[in-house]
Amino acid sequence: MKVASFGRAAAILSVASLALVACGGDNGNDGEDTTTDEATTEATDNGTEGGAEEEASGDLPSAADISGNFYGGGASSHETAMLEWISEFEGQSGGAAVEYASVGSGNGRSGFLSGEYQFAGSDAAMDEGEYEDSTNQCGPDGAFHLPTYIAPIGVAINLEGVDENVNLDADTLGSIFSGEITSWDDEAIAEHNPDLDLPSTNITVVHRQDTSGTTENFTEYLAAASSTWEWDADGEWPSEATAESAEGTGGVIGLASEIDGAITYADAGRIDDNFVTVNVEVGGDYTEISSEAAAAVVSASEPAGGGAPNDMAFEIARDTEEAGTYPIIQIAYTIWCNEYPSQDDADFAQAFAAYIVSEEAQQLAADVAGSAPISEELREEALEAIGQISAG
Repeated sequence: MKVASFGRAAAILSVASLALVACGGDNGNDGEDTTTDEATTEATDNGTEGGAEEEASGDLPSAADISGNFYGGGASSHETAMLEWISEFEGQSGGAAVEYASVGSGNGRSGFLSGEYQFAGSDAAMDEGEYEDSTNQCGPDGAFHLPTYIAPIGVAINLEGVDENVNLDADTLGSIFSGEITSWDDEAIAEHNPDLDLPSTNITVVHRQDTSGTTENFTEYLAAASSTWEWDADGEWPSEATAESAEGTGGVIGLASEIDGAITYADAGRIDDNFVTVNVEVGGDYTEISSEAAAAVVSASEPAGGGAPNDMAFEIARDTEEAGTYPIIQIAYTIWCNEYPSQDDADFAQAFAAYIVSEEAQQLAADVAGSAPISEELREEALEAIGQISAG
């Protein structure tokens, strides 16, 4: 059994004033910076408060117990939140320094598996081969995922004269994005919106031209929930459905804002007042985008399975019929070893991971990046998983 010998991260996460971050496949997304004294104060005890969390965290080390350096890398979806998490954690510590290289999900996972990083951020879970490789770095139980950043993906519409959200079901969305429905006054749209005066404006679909985790998550929803969408989930938009396209989240938002009748998809926090958004039909009701509805679909999802005993990767319930859930989301994970080469490394991993999943850290990410905080149930499960980290 080989246990990791970790090297210094090749690049340090740069500080930027950015808006909601897209998925790691986007490899460059933005957020803005805010902190609160209350978050700093309350996060000190492993970032937990209340009897349930303190009991669940058990004897996990806190930031105050930690010094030294720790290195991570991966998804840019974590970037804005990670900056805040690192700043708060370091401020509470006994001299700890955390560095995170925003290099994209794939590079983060490969760097983690090669020993370059001690933890990774990723918008996609490790595949079977990567998990097997992780046993070479992380002991016999390999690595495990924590769902630490849940981001809703909004469907944005720029339609002159319409200033209320538009109700749509998965089949109608599939028909719009595949190019089958071409006008906003189409009967299939109107039947979901009897109170809206929809114009005859042509629909212009705007999609990502770059390979994107946002695209992969959006097409995964369409593939699972819509009978009118004929393509598999993919990070690249299907060439047969090609319409207007632009590079990156900022690109599609910018282009769609210039076209009357445009529809696109993007991280919810990046959608500005030029747009209305789609309320998605789930279980007979129309669900508006919210952090609560995004987190609820994770609770309705099943574990992916096939990994470590304490793994928390999910198969997202894209086709759920549970009312009040919003299934167009992406989950960004942090990935950790179950076994580190030293007790200092194991303690550092436990303390930082416990802080990230704490109520205060999750709310901080929601405030600065628009993510959905994990539920109390998921937090308790995450703290139990973190408690399995040991030294080799």
